[in-house]
Amino acid sequence: MAIPVTRMMVPHAIPSLRLSHPNPSRVDFLCRCAPSEIQPLRPELSLSVGIHAIPHPDKVEKGGEDAFFVSSYRGGVMAVADGVSGWAEQDVDPSLFSKELMANASRLVDDQEVRYDPGFLIDKAHTATTSRGSATIILAMLEEVGILKIGNVGDCGLKLLREGQIIFATAPQEHYFDCPYQLSSEGSAQTYLDASFSIVEVQKGDVIVMARLLAEVASSHSRDTEFESPYALEARAKGFDVPLWKKVLGKKLTGGKLDDVTVIVAKVVSS
Repeated sequence: MAIPVTRMMVPHAIPSLRLSHPNPSRVDFLCRCAPSEIQPLRPELSLSVGIHAIPHPDKVEKGGEDAFFVSSYRGGVMAVADGVSGWAEQDVDPSLFSKELMANASRLVDDQEVRYDPGFLIDKAHTATTSRGSATIILAMLEEVGILKIGNVGDCGLKLLREGQIIFATAPQEHYFDCPYQLSSEGSAQTYLDASFSIVEVQKGDVIVMARLLAEVASSHSRDTEFESPYALEARAKGFDVPLWKKVLGKKLTGGKLDDVTVIVAKVVSS
């Protein structure tokens, strides 16, 4: 079921940005290639946001194991957490951790100790989460002057499109194939210190993440056993494939992976 679009407005511009985050060595900066080709940043930018979620067919009744939140605080904040389904083998509902993590992030977004920093928000939300389980998370915060700050733990992805071209994309963090970095109730897992952080300049008209239709396409492809999905391509690249006798017959590993699909789309607009 699609969720209605939320329009977020910024009341005024802030002339300068001071960013402090927990792990400066892990911050990526999107460099300007040619200053003369970049349009001046406009103050009072805001986000027009839409969300589309499709739960796993077997998890429709409980709404799936993904969770998300969108906030109009300052320039706008959005995040997605993907609950790790393996916890179901221990009779733990994987959705509880991701939902509580997002609820805590939403509640703490304006906390003074967070300082509008994705790393600190991830840390405080994780610390406050008491449910058993684990989840990947991606979180983005827009500064009113056009600076997007991103924190990512795991394989949730974010892309920035400008005039139809992808100009920035986050990279997945994995221990090995199909085992991403994740925040967890267990002490041996990752923390905000393991997150990758990025700072990107955005302009009016930029689109963050992907379109609503993509969720339906991804869901459809995940059911297609012959589709050359990114999941199958990566699996083969990492050494997972069909037995040798099937290769002799021209067979190869194909198909997708049924899972929850959650997409948040945000367009940068002038207030």
